[in-house]
Amino acid sequence: MAEPHRVRDALRASMTAWATLTVRDDQARVTLAPDLDVLAPQLDAIDPGWSLTWACDHPAPPIVRARLSVLGAAREGLATAHTLQDAKLAALADLARAYGVTPTSDPVWVEYDPEDGANTSELETDTPTPPPAAERPLPPQPPRDPQMEKARRHIEDLLEQLKVAGRGGEAARILMRGYGETLEESRAIYKDLHALLKG
Repeated sequence: MAEPHRVRDALRASMTAWATLTVRDDQARVTLAPDLDVLAPQLDAIDPGWSLTWACDHPAPPIVRARLSVLGAAREGLATAHTLQDAKLAALADLARAYGVTPTSDPVWVEYDPEDGANTSELETDTPTPPPAAERPLPPQPPRDPQMEKARRHIEDLLEQLKVAGRGGEAARILMRGYGETLEESRAIYKDLHALLKG
């Protein structure tokens, strides 16, 4: 099951780009949209297998459909805008609405230059920083058996003696399976190592 609140937080935090919806002479109507460069790493943290696909429903004016799949759940957004790139951003903004994320402001009119595009430099983007991803707690440690701890210490002491005696390689082969899962296994390993030391 997807974690929509985490996706919503990621979308909200990435609302830092501007999509130009329409242009009229030297004016452009722009709307706040998610910035994919900001959004992508946050989605990676939620689901490394997430995907975002685009479909162009109409070339001029461009109408684009965006489809975001995260943790098996998919949502779509559809928008039209001034250019194909702007339509992709606007579709992403529409998709964000499906997660309950709305821009902090309505579309606004700004100055427009054919070469430089819409002048959004004075517009503010009030977006909260996403909360840090909650670390998943480690499973609780199994209760320690004092006898197993003691057996481990005996094996480690014996291992040191074998290393000093120049038989560390042979001891390592015996310890390939570890120190044993049960007290009986640990005792058997200790006996094998002791025999190696005596041998």
